[in-house]
Amino acid sequence: MKYVLLVCSVYLLSFTLIDSNWVNNLQQAKQTAVAEHKLILLKFSGSDWCGPCMRMHKEIFASDSFLQLAKTNLVLINADFPRQKKNQLAKVQQQLNDQMAETYNKNGVFPLTVLLTADGRVLKSWEGFPKQGAAGFMGELRQAIHAAQ
Repeated sequence: MKYVLLVCSVYLLSFTLIDSNWVNNLQQAKQTAVAEHKLILLKFSGSDWCGPCMRMHKEIFASDSFLQLAKTNLVLINADFPRQKKNQLAKVQQQLNDQMAETYNKNGVFPLTVLLTADGRVLKSWEGFPKQGAAGFMGELRQAIHAAQ
């Protein structure tokens, strides 16, 4: 039983540490991006209902290669739209996410990943789980970052 609790605790801690790299406020992200000369990566997810969103988190956004690339080049924003009552966001956060969706995800695509300049201009976007897989997504992301520099 102790082993099960330990494994669960380590899993939850790693999930928390991965998610701690993500902010949830576009204005804050823009300020950080300007100050640190970075681009912004905005992801729209349904963390408790969208299978492809969960898969992207696990296979791409939690990977060491993504986190290393993000550390030096990106400010990460997560606009999450959970459906389960236990996961509902605070009203203020829901309003922030709705504003981001109104600007960058009018069609309600999940998952949607958008690469932005520090002033919020769209450079590239990816709809759904990338057909070319994690490696292909990372290659496209690196290429887009390089083109923007």
